[in-house]
Amino acid sequence: MRGSPHGGAIRTMGALTAGTLVAVTAYTVALGGDGRLWFGWVVLGLLTLAMAVTQS
Repeated sequence: MRGSPHGGAIRTMGALTAGTLVAVTAYTVALGGDGRLWFGWVVLGLLTLAMAVTQS
């Protein structure tokens, strides 16, 4: 990834994915699970992974 023009975007997506995981986990602990939130997080994680794989 070093030297890639999209390296910053991948790092940003990774941070967003990690932050969303924390938020969804906190929501689940506080108010109970919601399958749509977890599905959304999985989709976001897969998009982040796909970006990282295709840019490296």
